[in-house]
Amino acid sequence: MEAKSINKRNPLAFWNKTNHAAYLFLLPSLLVLFLFTVVPLVGTFIISLTNMNIFFTSKDFVGIENFLRVFKDERAINSLWHTLYFTIMETPLQIIVGLLMAVALSKTNLFNRFCRSVFYIPVICSLTSIAIIFSMLLDPNIGAIPYLFTRLGMEAPQFFRDPTLAMPTVAVMTVWKNFGVTMTILMTAIQGISPSLYESAEMDGASQRQKFFNITLPQIVPSLGFCILTNLVGSMQVFDQVYVSTGGGPQFKTETAVQYIYSRGFTAPYELGYASALSSCLFVIIAIIAISTNLYISRKEKQMR
Repeated sequence: MEAKSINKRNPLAFWNKTNHAAYLFLLPSLLVLFLFTVVPLVGTFIISLTNMNIFFTSKDFVGIENFLRVFKDERAINSLWHTLYFTIMETPLQIIVGLLMAVALSKTNLFNRFCRSVFYIPVICSLTSIAIIFSMLLDPNIGAIPYLFTRLGMEAPQFFRDPTLAMPTVAVMTVWKNFGVTMTILMTAIQGISPSLYESAEMDGASQRQKFFNITLPQIVPSLGFCILTNLVGSMQVFDQVYVSTGGGPQFKTETAVQYIYSRGFTAPYELGYASALSSCLFVIIAIIAISTNLYISRKEKQMR
Protein backbone atom coordinates (compact mmCIF):
# COMPACT_ATOMS: atom_id res chain seq x y z
CA MET A 1 0.00 0.00 0.00
CA GLU A 2 2.83 2.39 0.87
CA ALA A 3 4.63 1.66 -2.44
CA LYS A 4 1.44 2.31 -4.40
CA SER A 5 0.95 5.65 -2.67
CA ILE A 6 4.53 6.64 -3.50
CA ASN A 7 3.95 5.78 -7.18
CA LYS A 8 0.79 7.88 -7.20
CA ARG A 9 2.70 10.84 -5.82
CA ASN A 10 5.61 10.30 -8.23
CA PRO A 11 4.43 9.06 -11.67
CA LEU A 12 8.06 8.78 -12.85
CA ALA A 13 8.99 6.29 -10.14
CA PHE A 14 8.15 3.37 -12.47
CA TRP A 15 10.68 4.57 -15.08
CA ASN A 16 13.40 5.23 -12.52
CA LYS A 17 14.07 1.50 -12.29
CA THR A 18 16.93 0.37 -14.52
CA ASN A 19 15.06 -2.43 -16.30
CA HIS A 20 12.08 -0.13 -16.94
CA ALA A 21 14.14 2.86 -18.09
CA ALA A 22 15.85 0.66 -20.70
CA TYR A 23 12.61 0.54 -22.70
CA LEU A 24 12.67 4.34 -23.00
CA PHE A 25 16.10 4.18 -24.62
CA LEU A 26 14.95 1.37 -26.91
CA LEU A 27 11.78 3.18 -27.93
CA PRO A 28 13.30 5.38 -30.72
CA SER A 29 14.99 2.36 -32.34
CA LEU A 30 11.84 0.28 -32.01
CA LEU A 31 9.80 3.03 -33.66
CA VAL A 32 12.26 3.27 -36.56
CA LEU A 33 12.27 -0.53 -36.89
CA PHE A 34 8.49 -0.60 -36.89
CA LEU A 35 8.04 2.23 -39.39
CA PHE A 36 10.74 1.20 -41.86
CA THR A 37 10.73 -2.59 -41.50
CA VAL A 38 7.48 -3.98 -40.11
CA VAL A 39 5.14 -1.60 -41.94
CA PRO A 40 6.81 -2.10 -45.35
CA LEU A 41 6.79 -5.88 -44.84
CA VAL A 42 3.08 -5.91 -44.08
CA GLY A 43 2.43 -3.55 -46.99
CA THR A 44 4.44 -5.76 -49.36
CA PHE A 45 2.42 -8.82 -48.38
CA ILE A 46 -0.88 -6.96 -48.87
CA ILE A 47 0.19 -5.68 -52.30
CA SER A 48 1.29 -9.19 -53.28
CA LEU A 49 -2.36 -10.29 -53.04
CA THR A 50 -3.35 -7.80 -55.75
CA ASN A 51 -2.49 -7.12 -59.39
CA MET A 52 -1.43 -3.54 -58.55
CA ASN A 53 0.98 -1.78 -60.88
CA ILE A 54 3.37 1.06 -60.11
CA PHE A 55 0.81 3.64 -61.28
CA PHE A 56 -1.89 2.26 -58.92
CA THR A 57 -4.34 2.08 -61.84
CA SER A 58 -5.13 -1.55 -61.09
CA LYS A 59 -5.87 -2.78 -57.57
CA ASP A 60 -7.87 -5.97 -58.05
CA PHE A 61 -7.57 -8.68 -55.39
CA VAL A 62 -6.09 -11.87 -56.88
CA GLY A 63 -5.35 -13.88 -53.74
CA ILE A 64 -2.38 -16.25 -53.99
CA GLU A 65 -2.28 -16.13 -57.78
CA ASN A 66 0.98 -14.16 -57.78
CA PHE A 67 2.59 -16.69 -55.44
CA LEU A 68 1.55 -19.59 -57.64
CA ARG A 69 2.98 -17.75 -60.61
CA VAL A 70 6.38 -17.57 -58.88
CA PHE A 71 6.76 -21.37 -58.97
CA LYS A 72 5.91 -21.42 -62.68
CA ASP A 73 8.27 -18.58 -63.59
CA GLU A 74 11.50 -20.15 -64.82
CA ARG A 75 13.32 -16.83 -64.77
CA ALA A 76 12.35 -16.29 -61.12
CA ILE A 77 13.64 -19.74 -60.16
CA ASN A 78 16.89 -19.13 -62.06
CA SER A 79 17.40 -15.75 -60.40
CA LEU A 80 17.00 -17.38 -56.99
CA TRP A 81 19.49 -20.09 -57.94
CA HIS A 82 21.99 -17.44 -59.11
CA THR A 83 21.54 -15.65 -55.77
CA LEU A 84 22.25 -18.85 -53.84
CA TYR A 85 25.24 -19.55 -56.10
CA PHE A 86 26.62 -16.08 -55.38
CA THR A 87 26.03 -16.52 -51.63
CA ILE A 88 27.76 -19.91 -51.57
CA MET A 89 30.81 -18.38 -53.25
CA GLU A 90 30.96 -14.95 -51.62
CA THR A 91 30.23 -15.68 -47.94
CA PRO A 92 32.88 -18.37 -47.26
CA LEU A 93 35.47 -16.46 -49.30
CA GLN A 94 34.84 -13.23 -47.43
CA ILE A 95 34.96 -14.95 -44.03
CA ILE A 96 38.22 -16.73 -44.89
CA VAL A 97 39.91 -13.60 -46.29
CA GLY A 98 38.68 -11.47 -43.39
CA LEU A 99 39.83 -14.04 -40.82
CA LEU A 100 43.29 -14.44 -42.37
CA MET A 101 43.78 -10.67 -42.53
CA ALA A 102 42.52 -10.30 -38.96
CA VAL A 103 45.04 -12.86 -37.69
CA ALA A 104 47.88 -11.34 -39.73
CA LEU A 105 47.17 -7.76 -38.58
CA SER A 106 46.07 -8.41 -34.98
CA LYS A 107 49.34 -7.19 -33.47
CA THR A 108 49.40 -3.42 -33.04
CA ASN A 109 52.31 -1.74 -34.83
CA LEU A 110 52.70 1.02 -37.40
CA PHE A 111 52.75 -1.27 -40.44
CA ASN A 112 49.65 -3.19 -39.34
CA ARG A 113 47.78 0.03 -38.64
CA PHE A 114 48.60 1.26 -42.12
CA CYS A 115 47.41 -2.01 -43.69
CA ARG A 116 44.17 -1.93 -41.69
CA SER A 117 43.40 1.56 -43.01
CA VAL A 118 44.22 0.57 -46.59
CA PHE A 119 42.08 -2.58 -46.47
CA TYR A 120 39.16 -0.67 -44.96
CA ILE A 121 39.09 2.06 -47.63
CA PRO A 122 36.95 0.02 -50.10
CA VAL A 123 34.28 -0.39 -47.38
CA ILE A 124 33.58 3.35 -47.28
CA CYS A 125 33.49 3.63 -51.08
CA SER A 126 30.27 3.38 -53.04
CA LEU A 127 29.58 -0.11 -54.33
CA THR A 128 28.28 1.41 -57.56
CA SER A 129 31.53 3.30 -58.18
CA ILE A 130 33.57 0.19 -57.41
CA ALA A 131 31.50 -1.84 -59.87
CA ILE A 132 32.12 0.80 -62.55
CA ILE A 133 35.87 0.78 -61.85
CA PHE A 134 36.02 -3.04 -62.03
CA SER A 135 34.02 -2.98 -65.26
CA MET A 136 36.64 -0.68 -66.76
CA LEU A 137 39.62 -2.61 -65.37
CA LEU A 138 38.27 -5.93 -66.66
CA ASP A 139 36.93 -4.69 -69.98
CA PRO A 140 38.52 -6.84 -72.75
CA ASN A 141 39.05 -3.80 -75.00
CA ILE A 142 40.30 -1.07 -72.63
CA GLY A 143 40.90 -2.88 -69.34
CA ALA A 144 44.32 -3.00 -67.69
CA ILE A 145 43.94 -6.60 -66.48
CA PRO A 146 43.14 -8.11 -69.93
CA TYR A 147 46.01 -6.04 -71.34
CA LEU A 148 48.43 -7.67 -68.87
CA PHE A 149 47.21 -11.10 -69.99
CA THR A 150 47.88 -10.26 -73.64
CA ARG A 151 51.34 -8.89 -72.79
CA LEU A 152 52.14 -12.21 -71.14
CA GLY A 153 51.09 -14.01 -74.30
CA MET A 154 47.88 -15.34 -72.78
CA GLU A 155 44.31 -15.04 -73.94
CA ALA A 156 42.48 -12.43 -71.87
CA PRO A 157 39.47 -13.86 -70.02
CA GLN A 158 36.08 -12.28 -70.73
CA PHE A 159 35.42 -11.66 -67.04
CA PHE A 160 31.98 -10.02 -67.13
CA ARG A 161 31.06 -11.32 -70.58
CA ASP A 162 31.72 -15.02 -70.03
CA PRO A 163 28.61 -16.80 -68.63
CA THR A 164 30.88 -19.03 -66.54
CA LEU A 165 33.20 -16.35 -65.17
CA ALA A 166 30.72 -13.50 -64.69
CA MET A 167 29.25 -14.50 -61.33
CA PRO A 168 32.59 -15.57 -59.75
CA THR A 169 34.02 -12.21 -60.87
CA VAL A 170 31.16 -10.37 -59.18
CA ALA A 171 31.72 -12.44 -56.02
CA VAL A 172 35.44 -11.63 -55.93
CA MET A 173 34.68 -7.94 -56.48
CA THR A 174 32.21 -8.00 -53.59
CA VAL A 175 34.72 -9.71 -51.30
CA TRP A 176 37.35 -7.10 -52.19
CA LYS A 177 34.89 -4.36 -51.31
CA ASN A 178 33.52 -5.76 -48.03
CA PHE A 179 36.15 -7.94 -46.37
CA GLY A 180 37.42 -4.94 -44.39
CA VAL A 181 34.32 -5.07 -42.17
CA THR A 182 34.78 -8.77 -41.42
CA MET A 183 38.49 -8.21 -40.81
CA THR A 184 37.82 -5.40 -38.32
CA ILE A 185 35.20 -7.33 -36.35
CA LEU A 186 37.29 -10.50 -36.12
CA MET A 187 40.48 -8.57 -35.35
CA THR A 188 38.75 -6.87 -32.42
CA ALA A 189 37.65 -10.27 -31.15
CA ILE A 190 41.18 -11.67 -31.48
CA GLN A 191 42.67 -8.71 -29.61
CA GLY A 192 40.22 -9.39 -26.79
CA ILE A 193 41.58 -12.88 -26.16
CA SER A 194 43.59 -13.13 -22.94
CA PRO A 195 47.36 -13.36 -23.66
CA SER A 196 47.67 -15.84 -20.79
CA LEU A 197 45.99 -18.48 -22.95
CA TYR A 198 48.71 -18.18 -25.60
CA GLU A 199 51.43 -18.09 -22.96
CA SER A 200 50.16 -21.31 -21.44
CA ALA A 201 50.01 -22.93 -24.87
CA GLU A 202 53.59 -21.88 -25.64
CA MET A 203 54.76 -23.38 -22.36
CA ASP A 204 53.12 -26.65 -23.42
CA GLY A 205 54.94 -26.50 -26.77
CA ALA A 206 51.90 -25.73 -28.95
CA SER A 207 52.57 -24.73 -32.55
CA GLN A 208 51.06 -21.67 -34.25
CA ARG A 209 48.57 -23.92 -36.01
CA GLN A 210 47.49 -25.54 -32.75
CA LYS A 211 47.10 -22.15 -31.05
CA PHE A 212 44.97 -20.91 -33.94
CA PHE A 213 42.58 -23.88 -34.00
CA ASN A 214 42.46 -24.54 -30.24
CA ILE A 215 42.53 -21.01 -28.84
CA THR A 216 41.83 -18.33 -31.44
CA LEU A 217 38.93 -19.93 -33.30
CA PRO A 218 36.99 -21.14 -30.23
CA GLN A 219 37.37 -17.73 -28.58
CA ILE A 220 36.01 -15.77 -31.55
CA VAL A 221 33.06 -18.04 -32.36
CA PRO A 222 30.44 -15.38 -31.36
CA SER A 223 32.05 -12.74 -33.61
CA LEU A 224 32.59 -15.29 -36.37
CA GLY A 225 28.94 -16.30 -36.15
CA PHE A 226 27.84 -12.67 -36.38
CA CYS A 227 29.96 -12.17 -39.51
CA ILE A 228 28.63 -15.33 -41.15
CA LEU A 229 25.02 -14.41 -40.40
CA THR A 230 25.27 -10.83 -41.65
CA ASN A 231 27.18 -11.89 -44.76
CA LEU A 232 24.59 -14.53 -45.60
CA VAL A 233 21.73 -12.05 -45.31
CA GLY A 234 23.61 -9.41 -47.29
CA SER A 235 24.61 -11.84 -50.04
CA MET A 236 21.03 -12.97 -50.52
CA GLN A 237 20.10 -9.34 -51.23
CA VAL A 238 22.85 -8.70 -53.78
CA PHE A 239 21.83 -6.10 -56.36
CA ASP A 240 24.02 -3.00 -56.89
CA GLN A 241 27.20 -4.63 -58.16
CA VAL A 242 25.35 -6.98 -60.50
CA TYR A 243 23.07 -4.26 -61.85
CA VAL A 244 26.01 -1.94 -62.63
CA SER A 245 28.64 -4.41 -63.83
CA THR A 246 26.67 -6.99 -65.82
CA GLY A 247 23.04 -5.89 -65.83
CA GLY A 248 22.13 -9.53 -65.16
CA GLY A 249 23.92 -10.82 -68.24
CA PRO A 250 25.35 -12.52 -70.07
CA GLN A 251 22.34 -14.71 -70.88
CA PHE A 252 20.79 -13.82 -67.49
CA LYS A 253 23.58 -15.83 -65.80
CA THR A 254 24.13 -13.15 -63.16
CA GLU A 255 20.54 -12.02 -62.69
CA THR A 256 19.79 -12.19 -58.97
CA ALA A 257 16.50 -12.35 -57.09
CA VAL A 258 16.50 -8.68 -56.10
CA GLN A 259 17.37 -7.60 -59.63
CA TYR A 260 14.52 -9.67 -61.06
CA ILE A 261 12.16 -8.17 -58.47
CA TYR A 262 13.28 -4.72 -59.58
CA SER A 263 12.77 -5.55 -63.24
CA ARG A 264 9.24 -6.87 -62.61
CA GLY A 265 8.15 -3.97 -60.43
CA PHE A 266 9.91 -0.92 -61.83
CA THR A 267 10.29 -1.66 -65.54
CA ALA A 268 7.60 -2.52 -68.07
CA PRO A 269 5.08 -4.04 -67.52
CA TYR A 270 5.38 -2.59 -63.94
CA GLU A 271 3.85 -5.57 -62.11
CA LEU A 272 4.12 -4.29 -58.56
CA GLY A 273 1.86 -7.01 -57.18
CA TYR A 274 3.94 -9.79 -58.69
CA ALA A 275 7.18 -8.09 -57.61
CA SER A 276 5.79 -7.92 -54.06
CA ALA A 277 5.03 -11.64 -54.16
CA LEU A 278 8.62 -12.31 -55.26
CA SER A 279 9.84 -10.09 -52.42
CA SER A 280 7.71 -11.98 -49.90
CA CYS A 281 9.11 -15.31 -51.10
CA LEU A 282 12.66 -13.99 -50.87
CA PHE A 283 11.97 -12.69 -47.36
CA VAL A 284 10.77 -16.12 -46.24
CA ILE A 285 13.83 -17.82 -47.73
CA ILE A 286 16.22 -15.34 -46.09
CA ALA A 287 14.38 -15.69 -42.78
CA ILE A 288 14.68 -19.49 -42.89
CA ILE A 289 18.40 -19.30 -43.71
CA ALA A 290 19.05 -16.65 -41.03
CA ILE A 291 17.11 -18.46 -38.28
CA SER A 292 18.68 -21.83 -39.11
CA THR A 293 22.17 -20.32 -39.18
CA ASN A 294 21.59 -18.47 -35.93
CA LEU A 295 20.36 -21.63 -34.18
CA TYR A 296 23.36 -23.59 -35.45
CA ILE A 297 25.82 -20.89 -34.35
CA SER A 298 24.15 -20.60 -30.93
CA ARG A 299 24.50 -24.34 -30.44
CA LYS A 300 28.16 -24.18 -31.39
CA GLU A 301 28.74 -21.33 -28.94
CA LYS A 302 27.22 -23.41 -26.13
CA GLN A 303 29.45 -26.35 -27.04
CA MET A 304 32.53 -24.13 -26.90
CA ARG A 305 31.78 -22.93 -23.35
